[in-house]
Amino acid sequence: QVQLVESGGGLVHPGGSLRLSCVASGRTISGYGVAWFRQAPGKEREFLTFITGNGRDTYLADPVKARFAISRDDAANTVYLQMNSLKPEDTAVYYCAVNRRPYYTKSNRQIETYDYWGQGTQVTVSS
Repeated sequence: QVQLVESGGGLVHPGGSLRLSCVASGRTISGYGVAWFRQAPGKEREFLTFITGNGRDTYLADPVKARFAISRDDAANTVYLQMNSLKPEDTAVYYCAVNRRPYYTKSNRQIETYDYWGQGTQVTVSS
């Protein structure tokens, strides 16, 4: 069993940056694929980015492609989401999720693909 805890959210001005962390416990997530999603009020949970189990490949959704980056530190059992040039429309609860399959397919954009989820961290972008 894997437990995930996200942190690093908060209030930031438009144009600002945040780095979110997703710390895993219970077992190592080395070799597992990891994604970040977000959910704004009244909207469905939205895929943002995925990193493969070996950390060599990443995939980003179009709305965040030029601004967000995912990375992982398997020694720390942690995955990060660096978010730059934040906009008010980025306001949402951000979740990390783990898929025991290490590679990416289009199905990784679907929430049903994932085996473990964190509780989320709130990001608010406002002046």
